[in-house]
Amino acid sequence: MRAIIIDDERLARTELRKLLQDYPEVEVVDEAANADEGINKIDSLQPDLVFLDIQMPGKTGFDMLAELERAPHVIFTTAYDEYALKAFEVNALDYLLKPIEPKRLADAMQKLHIAETKDNHVVPENFNQSILTETDQVFVKDGERCWFVKLSDIRLFESVGNYAKVFFGANKPLILKSLNALEERLDPKTFFRANRKHIVNLRMIEKIEPYFNGGLLLELKGGEKIEVSRRQTVKFKEMMSL
Repeated sequence: MRAIIIDDERLARTELRKLLQDYPEVEVVDEAANADEGINKIDSLQPDLVFLDIQMPGKTGFDMLAELERAPHVIFTTAYDEYALKAFEVNALDYLLKPIEPKRLADAMQKLHIAETKDNHVVPENFNQSILTETDQVFVKDGERCWFVKLSDIRLFESVGNYAKVFFGANKPLILKSLNALEERLDPKTFFRANRKHIVNLRMIEKIEPYFNGGLLLELKGGEKIEVSRRQTVKFKEMMSL
C-alpha cells in the first residue's frame, strides 16, 4: 500500500515515518508540506492512503479533500480534537491526535485493513452473516474504550460517513460499519430503518407523533427524536398495526 504524508511540520512527518516502519505493508512514497503540494503529489502518484494534517498554512486538509477528483483512504493526524466529527463526515478512516500513540496508529491500521478487505470484496471464511437477535451481545470498540453490549440495550444506530454511531446508555461510540451492513445483520422485528441515516430499536420508542409531509416523529427513551421518512412510514404502520 502506497502512502503520502501531508503535514506542514517536518518533525511530525519524520515521527510518523518512524512509527510506520512497524507496518511494512505501508510504503511512504512521498511527503508534502501543504495542501497544494499534496494535491499535486496525489494526482501524480495516485497513493492508496494519505495521512493528512488539518490545520496547515493556506488551505486546510478539508479544503484539500474537496478539490480532489479521486480521494484515497484518509487518516487525519492533528493536534486538535474539535474536528473529529467533521473528519468522519468526509469518510476518514480515523482521526489521530498528535503526538500519535503507537496503539492508536495500530487501531487505524486495523480499520485500514478492514476497508481494504471491503474494497476488494474479500470476505473472511469465518465471517458471520447470521441475523443477530435482541438477546445477542456485541463487542463495540472505539479507540481505547471497549464495551460488550446486549443488542436490546442499543436504542439507535446513526450513520456518520463510513461509520455508525451506536447509542446505548450515555455512550455514543463510533464503529466502522455502514447502516446497510448493520441492517443486514439486525432482526427486523426489533430494529427498523427509519430513514437514510437512522436505525431505531422499536422497543426503545416512547412516543410517536405525526410529522411533516406525511412522516412520523419518534421519540426514544434516550430523548433522541428521529424522523421516519414518508416511504418508511408506510412500512412502519404496516408492521405495527393489528
